[in-house]
Amino acid sequence: AYKGKFERISSENYEEFLKALDVNYLLRKAAMVSTPTMEFSEENGVWSIKSATTLKSMELKFKVGEEFEEKTADGRDVKAVVNVEGGKFVIVQRAKKAGQASTHTVRELNGPNELIYTLRIEGNNSLVCVQKFKRI
Repeated sequence: AYKGKFERISSENYEEFLKALDVNYLLRKAAMVSTPTMEFSEENGVWSIKSATTLKSMELKFKVGEEFEEKTADGRDVKAVVNVEGGKFVIVQRAKKAGQASTHTVRELNGPNELIYTLRIEGNNSLVCVQKFKRI
């Protein structure tokens, strides 16, 4: 059901979330005006989530339940694991460097054509970023 491409149509608390991750002003502003897409594919148990804007593209490749290392879009080196819980992709990214934020994100379908992407920073329960995407 997740396979396919989605485009962001709205976001709440995104700039505040980026600020809490210490993303610099210019990158925050660029992220705010972009219209990112997210594309899901899977082959032989290896999932791929490609995120793209006009400025930057990234690909997250993983097997569900297997820990891996990645460099996040904001430059953090993390150990990450993706699990499927109740039909949702739940990703935990633990910062390898002291003082950097660890994040918890959820990607879930709301009907066949809407994807809800919820982002949280561990230890900061008051800040929740919610982005909505539509299938394109």
